[in-house]
Amino acid sequence: MDEAKETAQAMELEIAGLVPSEVVVSVDQMPKGTLFSCSETEWRWKGATTVTVRKGTDIEAIVRAVQVHYEGSRFDLGTRQDIVDHFEVQLTSPDTAENYIVSEGFGPDEIRIASGSVCFTLPEGTWTRGAF
Repeated sequence: MDEAKETAQAMELEIAGLVPSEVVVSVDQMPKGTLFSCSETEWRWKGATTVTVRKGTDIEAIVRAVQVHYEGSRFDLGTRQDIVDHFEVQLTSPDTAENYIVSEGFGPDEIRIASGSVCFTLPEGTWTRGAF
């Protein structure tokens, strides 16, 4: 689990690093996340990073720039604006459950980078509820 979490958090920060530094106010990565089931025997770690930007920043333009950056990468890209009022891009590994959703955050002037790690097996008897 630790390796999957570290990889997902590193990718969150890689994506956050694409936000132009002149508009970044803060980058806040959740130190803990939760486990979600991939199957009866496998789990994945889910977490998030929030990038707070200067008031008036065009968040959609930044999210679209993230999309362009990852075109042709190891990820399949998907976009949507039908469920939420803002544009979001999802990076999904075609080989694993690893994915990242980049969108406007929950508060004003925020970009949220939600992550899901690759699936992994936990040692038998591991408690899967709570924060990890």
